[in-house]
Amino acid sequence: MMKGQIAGLMQQAQKMQENMKRAQEELASLEVTGQAGGGLVSVTLTGRMEARKVRIDPSALADPEMAEDLVAAAINDAVNKVNDLSQEHMAKATAGMPMPPGMKMPGLF
Repeated sequence: MMKGQIAGLMQQAQKMQENMKRAQEELASLEVTGQAGGGLVSVTLTGRMEARKVRIDPSALADPEMAEDLVAAAINDAVNKVNDLSQEHMAKATAGMPMPPGMKMPGLF
């Protein structure tokens, strides 16, 4: 490989790294809400998977086992939404740079 090609690749890699850092910062500031039981339970997570809010409709508390299942389902829904947003942001950040499928970038969840 010629010296100029290597320099070009290094510039592309640096730009991609900057884009990824910016995407991670954007994700950290986002909040996503997952729901279960038709909205009886909702869980809000940040892009870093930190819980911000849990809301449980009082009618769901009549059956503790069901309430537990709904909380778990709402958490899973929120986690899936965060993961989807993360993939979208990282795809934008790495546009033009081929990434192997399923590759996790450093600093991500």
